Amino acid sequence: MDIDGKSDEKSWFHAPWTSWFQDIEGDKKPAPRFRTRAKMLWDDRHLYIFAELEEPDLWATITQSDAVIFHDNDFEVFIDPDGDTHNYYEIELNALNVLWDLFLLRPYRDGAMPLTSWNMDGLQTAVSLRGTLNQPDDRDTGWTVEIAIPFSGLVEYRQGGRPCNGDQWRLDFSRVEWKVKANNSKYVKDTDLVSGKLCREENWVWSPIGAIDMHRPERWGFVQFSDTLAGHGIQPFLFDPENEVKDELRILYYAQREYAARNGHYASSFHELKKDKLLPFPLLFNPELKRTFSLYEIVASRSGSSWQWHIDQTGRVWYAKRR
Repeated sequence: MDIDGKSDEKSWFHAPWTSWFQDIEGDKKPAPRFRTRAKMLWDDRHLYIFAELEEPDLWATITQSDAVIFHDNDFEVFIDPDGDTHNYYEIELNALNVLWDLFLLRPYRDGAMPLTSWNMDGLQTAVSLRGTLNQPDDRDTGWTVEIAIPFSGLVEYRQGGRPCNGDQWRLDFSRVEWKVKANNSKYVKDTDLVSGKLCREENWVWSPIGAIDMHRPERWGFVQFSDTLAGHGIQPFLFDPENEVKDELRILYYAQREYAARNGHYASSFHELKKDKLLPFPLLFNPELKRTFSLYEIVASRSGSSWQWHIDQTGRVWYAKRR
C-alpha cells in the first residue's frame, strides 16, 4: 500500500465507507456543516485508514510535530485494542500532515497525563489537498488523509500483536473544525459577535460520545477484523453479550464518581447509590461491591458465563475466570 493521501488502490475502492460523521454530542445537536467519512483496511502488518473531509477553506498553521494539533482543523484517530479504557492511543494530524501521536495510560478523568513524547514507530501518514492551502481568495473542496498504523507499534502497551479474524477493538474517529474568516488575505479564527471571544471549535465524530469529550473510550465504536477480502462480501458483526456486563459496570463507575463528588468518599453499598438517586433502574448482573475509604472494586457476571468482570475506581475493566 502506497501511503500518499489518496485512494487510488483497488482495495480502497472496494472498502466500505463509514456513515457520515455526526456531532460529538449526538442527535441533540445540528448535523455538521461539512461532511466527513472514513474507511479501513488491514493486512498482517498494518491497520490502514482513509478519510475524506469536505472543506471549502483549507487552512493549517501548526508546523511543529507533537504540538497541540487540534488548535488547527484536524483529523483524529483513537484506538483502545483491548477495550479496557486504559492504555490507548491517539493520532492527530492537520492539513499540513503535521502529526501528534500520543499514548494515554488512562483517561484524563481518572487523573492520568498523556505521554506526549511517545512516538509510534513505523507510523505513516499522508494528506492530499483538494484545493489550495491558506488562500482565502478561492474556494476549496476538501482534503483526504491516509494512515498506516503498524501493529508492531501497538505491542509495547498491549499483548497479542496483530489481530485475528473476528477480533474486536474499540476505535473512533474525530474531526475538529474551527470557524475561520479572511483577514488581510489570511485566515483567522472567527469570533462571537456578542462576547468577542473565539468561536468554540466543533467536534464531528464517527461514533457519538454524548458529551464534548473524546476521552471516554467506552463510548467509541467497535471495529471487527475480518479475513474477507475487500469487495468479496461483508462479515456480519458479532455482538458479544459480555459487553452488557461491562456497560453495567461502567454505569456503576460513573455513579460512584458522582457519589464521591457529593459525599467525599465512595459508596459502600448499592443501596447508598440508590438513596442518592444515582441508580434509577434495577441491576441485571448481580454485581458485588468491595470498598475501602479511597478504593473500591465491583465484580459482575452473566448467568452461565465462564467470565467474571471487574471494574475499580480507576475505570479500568478486566476479566478473570469464574471460580
